[in-house]
Amino acid sequence: MIGHLRGILLEKIPPFMLLEVAGVGYEIEASMNTFYRLPDIGKEVSLYTHMVVREDAQLLYGFVDLQEKWLFRELIKTNGVGPKLAITILSGTQGDAFIRCVELEDVATLCKLPGVGKKTAERLIIEMKDRLKKHFVAANDLLSPKISAPQAEVGRVDSRLEAESALAALGYKPAQATKAVEQVYKQLGAQASSEDLIRHALKSMIS
Repeated sequence: MIGHLRGILLEKIPPFMLLEVAGVGYEIEASMNTFYRLPDIGKEVSLYTHMVVREDAQLLYGFVDLQEKWLFRELIKTNGVGPKLAITILSGTQGDAFIRCVELEDVATLCKLPGVGKKTAERLIIEMKDRLKKHFVAANDLLSPKISAPQAEVGRVDSRLEAESALAALGYKPAQATKAVEQVYKQLGAQASSEDLIRHALKSMIS
């Protein structure tokens, strides 16, 4: 099991990145909350990882801190929630916001995330409530990471296309993704990076 990697960031096209470690390139999938905190291409990055081994694939998921990794692992223990949906949940809401939804039994907000229907939202609340309560006895603010602003990327042809592709990969319908990105693009302007567009588009679709 690969639990941690440190190397040079070769590529980042949400929700995937390519990390070179000792001459080997690891393709890693991550939430947008992790992408917002990545350095520029060519710089060193340290990631906690979780590896999923299936009959047809070996998948690697990356996290910039142990808080998000812990939450990811707890999410995939929930019935009906696999790694892909867990990454979508962590992309659409920050840890503290998700915790509030669980504590307040806010089914409606959880249902705004792609792939989360009413039954899944209810299961998340029921199954996660006790785990979160036990966890916070030991660490009251473990799942409240501070998200830093994304750094500018160089050499991007069209940030809108990248943002739309990332949202589609997270499970949003193409038309929904395009509409949200275009609205945000009009507000932020041509200087906005793909990560800027994704972050604001996600916020607009969930609020």
